[in-house]
Amino acid sequence: MNVDTSKWSGEGTFTQTLLDRLQELETIAFIRVENAPASRSEADYNFMSNEIFVLFATRSREERIRRFGVLPAVRISFEKIMTIAGLEERLTGIPDIGAPDYSDATMLQYLRTERIVPPYQTRGYKLVELVRIYEVMTAPADPSNAHPDLSRH
Repeated sequence: MNVDTSKWSGEGTFTQTLLDRLQELETIAFIRVENAPASRSEADYNFMSNEIFVLFATRSREERIRRFGVLPAVRISFEKIMTIAGLEERLTGIPDIGAPDYSDATMLQYLRTERIVPPYQTRGYKLVELVRIYEVMTAPADPSNAHPDLSRH
């Protein structure tokens, strides 16, 4: 598995927990974590937003076909081992992750809040952490692309 955290500041306890659990799944080939531009901080709360991009592993399968209706040939096709719905099911079964707060065919979204009261302050702040998980799509012409270009995200 290849993990890219170069565009992530490392902040976010729940993001780190998700990253650790995703690395344990053998059905994921690539993970990239990024800070989302929606993060902000005020006096009484801290809003943190991170995005995780995953590329599911694939397996190849040989298919016997006929070209032009007569010539026998073999075509190699690739199929994903997991989908976003399958990932949701796996993560829901993990006690420290649980079910996402929102999900659709292309994304899982988790929202976690935590009240933090530092020992040197009498008043604490609320930490809100939003994490979205997206699937990286590869071009159909090149299903063996192990390191997709994520610069457009």
